[in-house]
Amino acid sequence: MDTGHESLSDRAIAARLGERLRALRLRRNRTQEDVAARAAVSLGTLKALEAGRGKLETLIAILRELGALAAVDALLPEPPVSPLALARRGQGRRRASAKGGAGPDGPTW
Repeated sequence: MDTGHESLSDRAIAARLGERLRALRLRRNRTQEDVAARAAVSLGTLKALEAGRGKLETLIAILRELGALAAVDALLPEPPVSPLALARRGQGRRRASAKGGAGPDGPTW
């Protein structure tokens, strides 16, 4: 499903994510100072993230503080397990068998 994001630059997508993060913070009626302090990041770091710049770890810390960490699952849902992988799981691990037979003291060459 193409929602028009494919045509945006990486910078434009980052800016939109920052805007959405800011909007979430404001909906929660939280100040930048409060969120930054409680997430253990600097105010400048939070401001940069809201401007579309920052590290992934910082985004996670802020989402956790705002009670929105589940948004990560919506952003990148876990891929479904293929039917083939499910079938393989049921087989369990198999040991390799020695050809030619192996006695208690090792293989018989």
